[in-house]
Amino acid sequence: MARAFAEGAAAAGHEVETLHIDDYVTAFLRDCRECRTADGECGIEDRYAELLLEHMLPASAIAIASPIYWYGLPARFKCVVDRLVCYTSHRHRRSEEVLQRLRGKKYALLLSSEESNQGMSVGIVQQMSDFCRYTHGALVTVVNAVGNRRGEVARDPAQPLALARRTGAVLLQARATDFRIDTSRSGTVWSGGETG
Repeated sequence: MARAFAEGAAAAGHEVETLHIDDYVTAFLRDCRECRTADGECGIEDRYAELLLEHMLPASAIAIASPIYWYGLPARFKCVVDRLVCYTSHRHRRSEEVLQRLRGKKYALLLSSEESNQGMSVGIVQQMSDFCRYTHGALVTVVNAVGNRRGEVARDPAQPLALARRTGAVLLQARATDFRIDTSRSGTVWSGGETG
């Protein structure tokens, strides 16, 4: 699904790169009071800083493509989120910059599992929704695919690859809403044209 998303984004003229978390994150969060270096940097020796500072923060939108393991995302993804504390803590010399650049991003979840149970992704969606709310971002779409082996989602009759491709094309224009009972709003969601 990541490939389909990237194809859609590139075809729409967006700059896109596909990264594998395993290439950047090899260690879990520790106690920053124990391993932070004298100059305030994270003391964990892997490529997380590169992932965050050179790829995630400059991005306007991020799509997370992942299998569902035991009704959640793999631990390595949770580690990416957990380790943000190293860079958002006031003890990190670039914390203000990281906090500012982390705000307002758009996210898409591209999930696959061997089960078609719609509840499979509920916990993941809730976690990402809360993360987005906390960072003033927006989870704008979730694509669920059914398949157990690499490439098997291509045979899913719901055509999740086509949806992932379309998501790549429109993610930057997509909107997420989270109305409250007193939210002022017009009677339409999309502007332009008459409804029939």
